[in-house]
Amino acid sequence: MSAGQSSPLGSISAHGLGGAKDLPIPSELAIAGAVAALVISFTVLAVAWREPRYDAATSGREAPEWLDRLVSSRALAIALRVLGMAFFLYVAAAAVLGKDSLTNPFFGTFYVLLWVGIVPASLLFGEFFKAISPARTISMLFAKISGVPEGEGMYAYPARLGYWPAALGLFAFVWLELVYPYSTDLGPVRLWAAAYLGIMLIGSAIWGTAFLERADPFEVYSSLVAKLSVWSRRDGVLVLRSPLANLDTLVARPGLVGVVGVLFGSTAFDSFRESTVWLKLVQSLSTTRLLPDTAALIVFCGGVMLILTVATMATGVTSETPRRALPDLFAHSVVPIIVGYIVAHYLSYFVEYGQQVVIQLSDPFSRGDNYLGTADLGVSYWISSHPTLLAVTKVLAVALGHVVGVVAAHDRAIKLLPQRHQLTGQLPLLVAMVGFTVGGLYLLFAA
Repeated sequence: MSAGQSSPLGSISAHGLGGAKDLPIPSELAIAGAVAALVISFTVLAVAWREPRYDAATSGREAPEWLDRLVSSRALAIALRVLGMAFFLYVAAAAVLGKDSLTNPFFGTFYVLLWVGIVPASLLFGEFFKAISPARTISMLFAKISGVPEGEGMYAYPARLGYWPAALGLFAFVWLELVYPYSTDLGPVRLWAAAYLGIMLIGSAIWGTAFLERADPFEVYSSLVAKLSVWSRRDGVLVLRSPLANLDTLVARPGLVGVVGVLFGSTAFDSFRESTVWLKLVQSLSTTRLLPDTAALIVFCGGVMLILTVATMATGVTSETPRRALPDLFAHSVVPIIVGYIVAHYLSYFVEYGQQVVIQLSDPFSRGDNYLGTADLGVSYWISSHPTLLAVTKVLAVALGHVVGVVAAHDRAIKLLPQRHQLTGQLPLLVAMVGFTVGGLYLLFAA
């Protein structure tokens, strides 16, 4: 794959947005409607939402006892770990023994089923990746064999590190996918996956499973999105919560603003790198796309972090809340925005190319095998054949994500900020979200 090729899966033209042809509605109307929804939502909240409504200690209702027993059962946990490990070994065999070709299901599993599929799986089932993670399974097996108490390491995980290692891991992934010119060559991608697994195993041996909870980029990503599911636990009991109440239970740790910055910024960059303006610029340079694309990715991710940091710190606080803690305390409000953009950005890509990956999985070594019985299936392009439905779904996903983010930020502000700043203190963050909305939808239409 040459440096001029930008799609992480080479010839897969459906990657990401699929361009403005997917969006047969006026961009000005979509942007104006989304901004109006944000402003109206904030106005309504200012009038009708004067007290905090979410409390982790009391929110939600207990799930039926039989469901709690099933979800908490050791048999289910073992079954999920066995299935996750079996699938990992199956795909690893394709990575090691399969052909260096885009028909190798390792690429589709890595870039589509894992990276994009982790969002719907976590929304539906909660902390999905944590339950099937091969790194966590291998770490648990090593601990069992060595006699180390489950979850413990040689040292306590440094609290000051927080989620920063996960933010770095996420950046490494999106750089590989979106910037690295050989992202569809088997060797480099296989090396990245092996390095990821090695780091996770070494880290968990040193710091225990706390390292995986804070540093595993995929587990952290999945756990963040899972906060928008209805599944949660309160004092060890399975409870059903509204997504907003569940989101409020996210513990703010150092580096959370970095994680959301990378997730949001990289998705925006994925649109921007296909825009006419950027393509003309990089084509006019005498160098390859590697350096300008890397710089742009850093700017997008760092820009989101900076905007969120400035917007949240530009308010008065009580003596109980350090101003420097505000970015991480409000970063949870960006999670629904990220999910909205993931839906808008990858919807057709995931649905259509995801089907192709399922077909390819039956023939991991490209020999004409049909191990899973899916090799003869066809791909349905129904969603692309209904562009208006696709366009409306994308715009609604972006708008809804921002509205939910505004609600989450408002409830947190009512809790944290002194009364005289509870509304005015939110205005910088509202302005930032309006900017995210306008910029995101502009890129959605301009890509």
